Amino acid sequence: MIPSHAPRLLLVSNGHGEDLSGAHLGQALVRLGARAVAFPLVGHGEAYKRFGIPKAVSTRSFPTHGMGYQSPGGWLQELINGQTVYGLGRSITAARFARHCDAVVAVGDVVSVVVARLSRRPAFCYLVAYSSHYEGRLRLPWPCGRSLQNERFLGVFSRDRYTAADLSTQLGRRVEFLGNPFMDAVRVSTVPLPVLPHPRVGLLPGSRLPEALDNLALMLAMLLHLPRYPGGDSVGLAAGLVKDVTVDHLAAVAAKRGWRLQRHRPRCPGAAAVELVHGSMRVELYWGRFADVLHGCQLLVAMAGTATEQAVGLKKPILQMPGAGPQFTPRFAEAQRRLLGPAVFCGTGLPGSVVNAKDTARLLMLLLRDGDLPTICLRTAHERIGRPGGSKAMAQAILSGA
Repeated sequence: MIPSHAPRLLLVSNGHGEDLSGAHLGQALVRLGARAVAFPLVGHGEAYKRFGIPKAVSTRSFPTHGMGYQSPGGWLQELINGQTVYGLGRSITAARFARHCDAVVAVGDVVSVVVARLSRRPAFCYLVAYSSHYEGRLRLPWPCGRSLQNERFLGVFSRDRYTAADLSTQLGRRVEFLGNPFMDAVRVSTVPLPVLPHPRVGLLPGSRLPEALDNLALMLAMLLHLPRYPGGDSVGLAAGLVKDVTVDHLAAVAAKRGWRLQRHRPRCPGAAAVELVHGSMRVELYWGRFADVLHGCQLLVAMAGTATEQAVGLKKPILQMPGAGPQFTPRFAEAQRRLLGPAVFCGTGLPGSVVNAKDTARLLMLLLRDGDLPTICLRTAHERIGRPGGSKAMAQAILSGA
């Protein structure tokens, strides 16, 4: 059991999405009276900073940022820029630092699990990176399974119901599904996107440069194959962008695809001040408002990881456009479809080809008119993601000693 006096917990996470979940979990722990310290193994752990959770050490960022389904070039890049060696050193440091804490909370995959095991402290684990939906039966990499069977792990939490049942049988111990903390990041804004009289489609090009710009270029090319309507009011378009994507970046990408950047005074509260324009077609641009874009759209064209999972949790259909990577490759996209199930769709043709652009545009219009899709999305959200509130439920389980 964790000591009853304001326990000090170390959150060890290894990836951008994992940091987001770790930050929400850390915030819930603090609200329940614990002290939380973060140790992001890759990247700067910006999510922890936003929630005021202190980091144990200084950080460093890398282009691939710990993505699992990378292209061969992504893995080579990790070796060349020293990310692999850096990661090993960080893991050892994290295990040593954890010995000064009451317990370790591993958020991610085998790396964070091993860190928790090596710390020799009471541990908990949220396996956000693994799911039995990928192959039907989860094959945990060595030594993840053996570590989780150790008596020092007081609680193990999965990312979906199916995985919880599968791992409970495999590990011979209780594995719980209490929801996913990353869903607590998509609450409705006080200033949502303006309501439209027609459907709005969201564009999620990802969060890492330069890949996000390449992805957006593919999306803009696809949009040119949508049917033309008088006035251009059949479908609204909104892009959710990270702050690293600048106006200059967008202007350069747009020009290559025949689009232009346009600034204007917002028409109403919550509306965009910058748009990409091509004829009668307009894409509203929103920085740092992913939750608003997710809530305000009926369908998402996505080339992202965690944001796509959040959209599925909000009962939204997903239309993929695989790219060149290093993250959102065809391999990553295919794995995402297995993970998230029947609410995720993908056009035919090679990534970046005209065939793929045309088929994706065709699918987009078909999905917007599919009357059965809301029921499919509701069931998928319940089974694969769960309801918001996972942070608090998991924090309560941790502080009670699971």
